[in-house]
Amino acid sequence: MTTSDLLLDELAGDAGPAARLKEWADAGRTELRRAGLLRGAAQLGTVLWAGGLSWGAERGLSALHGDPASAVLPPALLIAGGVALRAVLLAAGDTAAARGARTVREALRGRLVETALPAHGPAAAEVGDATVVRAVDGEVDELTDWLTDYLPARTTMLLGSGLVLAAIAARSWFVALLVLAATPLLPANLKVIGLGTQTVVRAQLTAIRGHRARLLDHLRGLPTLVGLGAHDRAADELARHDREVAGRTEKVLRIAFLSTAWVELLITGTLAVVATYCGLVLLDYLDLPVVPDHMSLSAALFVLVLVPAYFAPARELAAGYHARARAGAAAGLLGQVLDAGREVTAIPPAPQWATAPPGVRLETVTIRHPGRETPALDRVELRLAPGRCLAVTGPSGAGKSTLLAVAAGLYPPRGGRAFHVLDGRPVPADPGRVAWVGQPAHLLPGTLRENLLLARPTANDDDLLDAVAALGFEDLLAALPRGLDTPLGERGTGLSSGQSQQLALVRALLRDAPLLCLDEPTAHLDPEAERRVLAALRTLARGRTVLLATHSPALLTLADQVVRLDHGRTR
Repeated sequence: MTTSDLLLDELAGDAGPAARLKEWADAGRTELRRAGLLRGAAQLGTVLWAGGLSWGAERGLSALHGDPASAVLPPALLIAGGVALRAVLLAAGDTAAARGARTVREALRGRLVETALPAHGPAAAEVGDATVVRAVDGEVDELTDWLTDYLPARTTMLLGSGLVLAAIAARSWFVALLVLAATPLLPANLKVIGLGTQTVVRAQLTAIRGHRARLLDHLRGLPTLVGLGAHDRAADELARHDREVAGRTEKVLRIAFLSTAWVELLITGTLAVVATYCGLVLLDYLDLPVVPDHMSLSAALFVLVLVPAYFAPARELAAGYHARARAGAAAGLLGQVLDAGREVTAIPPAPQWATAPPGVRLETVTIRHPGRETPALDRVELRLAPGRCLAVTGPSGAGKSTLLAVAAGLYPPRGGRAFHVLDGRPVPADPGRVAWVGQPAHLLPGTLRENLLLARPTANDDDLLDAVAALGFEDLLAALPRGLDTPLGERGTGLSSGQSQQLALVRALLRDAPLLCLDEPTAHLDPEAERRVLAALRTLARGRTVLLATHSPALLTLADQVVRLDHGRTR
């Protein structure tokens, strides 16, 4: 994304990453606004201690020949009160900002996990494991500084700087005018700096994501690389990408330092002008029309202390612009993950069904996946009677999994319609009537019992054992060291492919849905495991409508009718 693209997003207001960030921040908007108000109100403490300092200096000079200690005691108490008030309000503001940011991050992580782990359907093919992990673990955290610093800083600047400016104007309207004249230079330059930062930050985050995915792939394939003698070449490639990420990070830091230096230069220049004016007035060297030529030492000290305080919220906003640029870049990457799962329909709890199983009807269904020119399904027509089994065959990439997902109601078609036929009446396809068995089986870290309870949370151990026995898998539990309490690792680590697929079939039986969708249930299984799965499928298919995507000739014996898909079209 170029700088001009980002500028167009800014001008559009509701487009691109800016609109996403605004939507995500709504979850913590109340706390973030409270944080801005508290931090702005903390400037009252600054005004108080600045007033106490100038008052103390005036009283101290007046009491040089008397009792200076008693003269400066009331101003000292005012200074202490101002410092305490500022500290309390800032602490409360920081707590509110952290609370609001945590709410936003938790909500966003929940959405990402829901996208990556659909309950009963296929995971988005466009999203890899490393991409999801990076999004949840790293890219969501890129929003933290934007949430805690930038969003509250806008409110802080309006309230806090306004209070300080009013205090300055009460002692010297001309100094207030000088400070106000320098203010517009800050947001204009920060906007340009922020746009440039977002471009390089997006490139950096993209490079980090790609580097992590490469590292994960190399670790998974390490035995193969060693066996082929290619591990040294793979290590050199990783080192090269590591240097690229480091270079992009240095570029981001360089821009951040330069933007900070510009803000500090502007603030220092304004303070120098105000200090010069105050010095000339105090020395009685200034004699210009309209310009005030008289000021007490107390007033001069007061405004000189408050000028940096006036720009303090602007300094925080400057840091927030860099955080905003990082958040905008992260939003673009997080949006890719969320968009990949946007069309996956939420799955309601599995109902108990007592009526006849549904039929399935697809009418001129067309599906186009994002970023692909050719449709995954192209005007597909399909009719399946209740209680029958339809096998869908075809080469890999022909659209078999997509067809099953549409028939299950998981993906709404861009063109055409998908129906379930109940008692002769077509109704919209509903995933609440579906049990899905995909390939590979999606098993989560936890015990075997916890994985089975995903299908029916109310089931007890007897229900689980009965389901295992009904499909003839009693020896599965006998072969595991701790039965239902056997711990499983990521992706079912600890089980063979055949055992994982057997558990997926048991979950489908526990779900007890009238429509069964089987996506390559015997892929990558040895002949013995395939035979056992086939026998279980004969039991599982009784009394159900079945949609089966497969390459296996053995599974075709289950089918009442067969449809072949080729490039998204039925043959």
